[in-house]
Amino acid sequence: MGFGGYSYEAHEAMTRARAETPRQEVFKQTSCHPLMDPHGLKLRESRDSEAHPKAIGIVFALDVTGSMGAVPDLLARQKLPSFMKALLDFGVADPQVLFMAVGDAVSDRAPLQVGQFEAAAKEIDQWLTWSYLEGGGGAFGQESYELAMYVAARHTEMDCYRKRGKRGYFFMTGDENPYPLVSRKQVTQLLGTPLDHDIKVSDVVIELQKTFEPFFLIPDLARRRHCEAEWRKHLGDRVICLEQAGDTVEAAAGLVGLCEGALADLDALAKRLRDGGLEGPRVGAVVRALTPFAATLGRAGSPAAPVVETGPSASDDQGSGYDR
Repeated sequence: MGFGGYSYEAHEAMTRARAETPRQEVFKQTSCHPLMDPHGLKLRESRDSEAHPKAIGIVFALDVTGSMGAVPDLLARQKLPSFMKALLDFGVADPQVLFMAVGDAVSDRAPLQVGQFEAAAKEIDQWLTWSYLEGGGGAFGQESYELAMYVAARHTEMDCYRKRGKRGYFFMTGDENPYPLVSRKQVTQLLGTPLDHDIKVSDVVIELQKTFEPFFLIPDLARRRHCEAEWRKHLGDRVICLEQAGDTVEAAAGLVGLCEGALADLDALAKRLRDGGLEGPRVGAVVRALTPFAATLGRAGSPAAPVVETGPSASDDQGSGYDR
C-alpha cells in the first residue's frame, strides 16, 4: 500500500469541514471495521513507487480506551494535516502512515485494529476515522500496547528498511503500562496465527527496534506518573512526556525531523514551529518534551526552559528531572 499523492490543502479541508462535528459522527464505527480486523493478518506493506521512490513507514498506534479517546479525535478534526505538512516541510518527501487502535485484550471487544500504510490524504484520513473508539480499557493500569508492538515488529514490511536499511517510525500514545508478556493465547485468537510461547515485552521492544524508531508519547503531565517509570525501563529517553495532548503531532514530526537529520537541533525545530504559526508557549512545551531524547543525538540546542507544572501532578512529578 502507500500509493497516491498527498495534498495538504485537501487534507486540511477535510478536517476543517468536521471541526464542529460531534465525535460520534466522525468516528461512526460501533465495532471493529472489517478491514481493520487483524484476524488473518499477514503483512502491512510500505512500498516504494514511481510517485514515492523513498517511502518511509510511520505507524501511529493510538490508545482508544476511555481515558485516551481525545487524541484520535484531535488528529481527525484538527491536527493530522499539520503532521504531514511538517514532515514535507522538513524534507521527508514520501511518508506513508498506518494507524492502529489499541485497547485491552482482557476486557475489550476490539483490543487491536490495524489499518494500511497510506500516502494520500483521503486514504490516511479514512483509516483513522474507521477506527472504533471503544472507550473501554483494562482495570489494572495496563493496556495491550505489547500487541501493537508485536504486530509492527512481525507483520510489517517496509522498503525503507528492506532496500535502504532505514528504520521506520513507531509512535504509540498511551497513559498506562503494557502487560509484561505478549500472550500466546491472545495472538492466536486475535491474529489467527499460532505462537509457540509467550514473549516478554522487553524482547518485543528489541524486535521492534530492528525496523522502527519507537517512541511512547504520554499525553500530559498529570498522567505521566501512572506509566512513565515502567516505559522508561523499555524505551529510555524515547518516552516523551508531553505537557498537553494537543502537542502530539508537533512532537512526533519533530522526532522524525531530528532523527532524519532534517533539523540540526531543537533550536531549528523551534524556529520551524514558530514560522508555521505555533504559539510561543506551545513551542516551548514541545521543545521541553523532546529535550531528553534530542540530547542523546547531540541535538538539544539551547537549554529548554523549565516546566511550570500545575494541578495534582506537580507534587507527584517532583524530582523526575526529565522535562527540566
